[in-house]
This record gives sequence, C-alpha cells and structure tokens, in this order.
Amino acid sequence: MPILYRYLIREILRYAVILLISVVGIYLVVDFFERIDNFMEAGVPLTRMAAYLAYKIPMIAAQVLPVVLLLSVLVTFGLMGRHNEIIALKSGGVSYHTLLKPLAGLGLAFSLLLFLTAEVFVPVTAARANAIWWGEVKKRAAVVSREKNIWLKENQRITHIKYYDRDRRAAFGITVYDFDRDFRLVERMDAEKAIFSEPPPGPAENAARPNGGPGGIESGRCEVFGMMRQVLDTATGQYRVHVDPGPIGLRLGISPESLEAVVKKSEEMSLVELYAYLRRIESEGYDATRYRVDLHGKTAFPLICFILAFVSAGIAGRKAIRDGIPVGVASGIGIAFLYWIFYSFCISLGYGGVIPPILAAWTANLLFSCFAVITLLNVE
Repeated sequence: MPILYRYLIREILRYAVILLISVVGIYLVVDFFERIDNFMEAGVPLTRMAAYLAYKIPMIAAQVLPVVLLLSVLVTFGLMGRHNEIIALKSGGVSYHTLLKPLAGLGLAFSLLLFLTAEVFVPVTAARANAIWWGEVKKRAAVVSREKNIWLKENQRITHIKYYDRDRRAAFGITVYDFDRDFRLVERMDAEKAIFSEPPPGPAENAARPNGGPGGIESGRCEVFGMMRQVLDTATGQYRVHVDPGPIGLRLGISPESLEAVVKKSEEMSLVELYAYLRRIESEGYDATRYRVDLHGKTAFPLICFILAFVSAGIAGRKAIRDGIPVGVASGIGIAFLYWIFYSFCISLGYGGVIPPILAAWTANLLFSCFAVITLLNVE
C-alpha cells in the first residue's frame, strides 16, 4: 500500500476513534442523568445502571458510526487543506480523485463493521438493556416472550396474547386468566382482537375490580371484539358464560406501552432471526409490513458508511470547506441530519404501506449516492 494511502487511512481512523469515544461518552452522560432518578426510585444499585449503560454502547456506536466517518474525512481533508498538503499533492501530479481509493476501502470496512455490530452485538446487548430497564427499573409484569406469543404475569393475573401490532395498536388472540389468593380461577376472558386508544379524560367506563383483574384503571382503554367471559359463581361453584361480539369499551389491565416493551424489536434480532420471525407472522395471516421494512433496512443502512465516505470527499474537495474546518464540520452534521430525516421519513412511509418495503429502505441510499456523484464531479 502506498505511503500516501497509509497516511490518509491512519489520520481518518485517528479522528474517527476520537469522535466515536466523544459522541458515545456524551450520549452515556446524558442518558445517565436522565435515568438516574428512575434507578434510585426503583432501588436498583448503580452497578446495574452501569451494566445498563454498557449494554447500550453497541447500539449507540451503530447509530453514530456513519456520522463519525463523515466528520473524520471532513476534518482530515480540512487539515490537509489548511497545511497545503492537497496543493503539494496536486503539484506532484497526484489528482484529488486518487485519494478516493483508500476512502472506498475505508467506507467498505466501516459498512462491514456496522453490519457486524448490528448483527452480532446489538441484538444481545439491546435485549439485556431492555430487560434491566423494563424488568428491574419499571418493574413491569414478569414477561416471557416466545416468537409471536406473549405472556404477562402480574399479581393474580396471567395474560396471553398471540400477536401485537405496534402500528395499529392492536392485540390479537387475547386470553386473560384471573385467580384469587388460593390460585383458584375466578374469571377467564377470551377475545379475538383489542384495539387500544388513548384513555378518556373522564372516569373509566369500567371500574377496577377488587381482584385486580381485567378492567384495572391503570391500563389504556380499548375496543374489544369477539369477547367471551367465564365468571365463577362462588355460591354454586359453576362458571357463568357471557358472549359479546363487540365492539365493547373495556380496560384490559394491559397497555400498549407494556406490550411494546414485551414485543421483540427488530434491533434485538439478527437478519436470519428477523426473516424467520416475519415468515411466522405472515403464515398466521398477520401483517408483517413493519418487520419486512426493518429486514431491508438491516441490509441498506450499513452501506451508508460507504456512500457517506464519497459524499464527504466531494464536499471536502470544495475550497470553502478545505479552508474552514468549522464550516466542514457544520456541513457534515447538516448532511447527516438530512440523511437521517429522509431515511426515517421513507421508513415511516414503508411502515404505513405507502411505498414498498424495499423502496422504503433503499431510497435514501440511492438519493445520497447520486448526491455523492454530483459532488465528486464538481470538486474544485
């Protein structure tokens, strides 16, 4: 490898490490002060909070790695321009586009690193961080989640949900078991579907029952369809059956927030696991659009490192950027912000079914690839 390439890669990596440590450190400090009250109120020791923050590092690094590469290239080229190194290279017959070769390799390496981080480390660490936050700090119901089946246990109530759709805020295949203190089944409720809505400002339509069963005031209101209740008659020892096709307004003792904490998120699954998960959901007839969009996103997003390497090179080739490092850094932050906004917008369109999942994941990359080509063609 030529000395020039080694020098360029070394300088970019040096600034990338500095920026990565700085950004991750700032994120952890802010997160620490935002959540320290929650940990202290829950009586969770600081060692568990340290573990929680440590588990979040891979996810933070995966989010900021493209920005780190973008800013590192801009800072490196900005300093080279300030020290007249680029002018010296041009005087020696080295064109600006020659510097793109090491950038291409570096961009691919960062893309591969981002993909491996998101596939190997993030699924494990994100699941453990969520377990600490929801289980130990928020003290939500003890939860066991397997594939698309969700079980929640709290006090004398056990709830089973076949599938929860976060976009529609709808739960399907609901069964709620209510027990007394002797663990005798006093009520069972089955429902085909429940669609959650914001709680009304007035009193609850259903008052909380003494045994804390379905209908507790702590949960969000929902419209229940295809409901069947079996209630124990303590006098006769028989169960009375009530059937109501609905919709009927109830409070089931569960909330969308608690269900979203249970549902396995895309970042907690590898590419293979996510593909198998959405296949299982689709085989049961449920809508898996969100997971299909996330599946394409897992392959599309890491390539942004490769694309931004050329974008940053094209921007850094402009004289105004080379002569002013603060201008270059501000431009880099602005470009990263625009990409993230546009990428999130396309993903939202994909979640809503407005555009196909593959377009939702790849449109931002295609647009910024065109932008990279344009900037490189107009390098001064």
